[in-house]
Amino acid sequence: MGLFSSARGARRDNKELGDGVWRRAYDRFGRSLDRVHQVLEGIEDDDLHNALILIANHLAELQGRVRLVCVAAQAKAPSTGEAVPHELYAVHRLLSKAANDLATTAQVAAMARLDGERWGYASAGLENVAMRADLVADGISAAEAEMAKH
Repeated sequence: MGLFSSARGARRDNKELGDGVWRRAYDRFGRSLDRVHQVLEGIEDDDLHNALILIANHLAELQGRVRLVCVAAQAKAPSTGEAVPHELYAVHRLLSKAANDLATTAQVAAMARLDGERWGYASAGLENVAMRADLVADGISAAEAEMAKH
């Protein structure tokens, strides 16, 4: 049954997101989010794990918003190739920056994990992870605002 639901999901993605820049923008965000969750695997300190899980869950909630922006952009300016539609260039740039900020958040979370495991929870620098996560959320909000103009 999982095979058929996966196939249905792929068809829906192709219909809603196309196979151009908007699909790639959505997929890039998803890959960056996967990196964040990979950092969480195997953390033994419960406090550190719980703190990072809260941030990761907040970031995971953004994926639905990214999808909505990408679906709206595909409806407004369909893309099947590499070229970013001129009228939505700013939306694509903001989505790309948000995905890059998310990948950086994963890196900062990995460094916080290492510091926390080595020197304790208080030394983890979780405020840096939270700050990076806020940049991702701000980027998605900016992309939504830009998309609303069109």
